[in-house]
Amino acid sequence: MGKVIAICTSPAKGTQKTRIEEGTFIEDFGLEGDAHAGKWHRQISLLSYDKIEAFRARGAEVEDGAFGENVIVQGIDFRNLPVGTRLKCNDVLLEMTQIGKECHSGCAIFKKMGECIMPKQGVFTKVIHGGVIHPGGELGIL
Repeated sequence: MGKVIAICTSPAKGTQKTRIEEGTFIEDFGLEGDAHAGKWHRQISLLSYDKIEAFRARGAEVEDGAFGENVIVQGIDFRNLPVGTRLKCNDVLLEMTQIGKECHSGCAIFKKMGECIMPKQGVFTKVIHGGVIHPGGELGIL
């Protein structure tokens, strides 16, 4: 079981996301108000809070959403879960569709630190069932 630390959105692709107070997850679409929402396999991005904290410990000054992640969760190492894993928080049901991604060119974090954790540690999901998630909610692995 993991704890949702933050939910983040951005109005444009390739930009840092910012925290929101609650996320409305729309079935087969994604997170309301986020540029990555749509009818495809990478509707929601998740990143482990523990991986972000380890990166910060190495000197990275990053805010929540800096990696383009929609949901930050403490206590789950997403990288070790297989594609197809289902995750549930409240009524929201997500299904993992991809592990990692290619970092977009010009990534500010990569330029400053020489690496970025999203390409190796981030995972992507589709929204199987929609609903609302607030920071502090519990995310479980089904």
